[in-house]
Amino acid sequence: MSTKPQPHPRQNHLLAALSPEVQDRLFPHLELVALPLRALMYESRRPMRHVYFPTDAIISLQYVMENGSSAAILVVGNEGLLGITLYMGGESTPSRSMVQSAGYAYRLPRSRVKEEFTRHGELLVLMLRYTQALITQVAQTAVCNRHHSIDKQLCRWLLLSMDRLSNNHLTMTQEFIANMLGVRREGVTHAALKLQELGVISYKRGSIRVLDRPQLEALSCECYAAVKKETDVLLNYMPQRQVIKDASTIPEVTLPTGEAVLSA
Repeated sequence: MSTKPQPHPRQNHLLAALSPEVQDRLFPHLELVALPLRALMYESRRPMRHVYFPTDAIISLQYVMENGSSAAILVVGNEGLLGITLYMGGESTPSRSMVQSAGYAYRLPRSRVKEEFTRHGELLVLMLRYTQALITQVAQTAVCNRHHSIDKQLCRWLLLSMDRLSNNHLTMTQEFIANMLGVRREGVTHAALKLQELGVISYKRGSIRVLDRPQLEALSCECYAAVKKETDVLLNYMPQRQVIKDASTIPEVTLPTGEAVLSA
């Protein structure tokens, strides 16, 4: 019986953008970890020990209010990394990080990240450019949540999620989406039903499938295009980038494998 190949580090766009010299220096220290749905990666104000490079998982950073309500301020997938605070000078973050789409990630210990960062080489430049893209995403999310309807917010969120997956399928309940957007569940239900009636998505028992992406983009607000443009600038920066979309096309790699992450 065939088994699913182990994810390769170069399925992550940032790791793929590094030169062979830097990859040879970092890859032996990467540890593959499984990220179950809704697993907490970072808790607010808790020490951070690793930086995570997702291969096929999506992680959302949420800001939690004193009354327990929350909203996602950005999403991270195979285009980037989780843990910018570690190389920006901090040891913890005020936000909470939760897996919104299960998958895998490679993690790098805090000490190795800082050691490579202080070389002032290509990893430094790449991470700073990625941070710029994240700042754009946070700013656009704030504007979108304030000025755009739940319908448009849902379209934006679905598109950002699709960009970070290798397929058009999300396993997600409407209640979970509502928590991500910081809105009432009824609003998400109404918006999803309208998209389904238009033939843009199909939704059944927590499973969302995008059927008409061009129409979804047409229905979204300009916030999605602004974030995508900034991310594309990042991904096109390194000419040696060679992203692997399907790990089955390359020989299996042998790297340390960790347990499923519940908190880190």
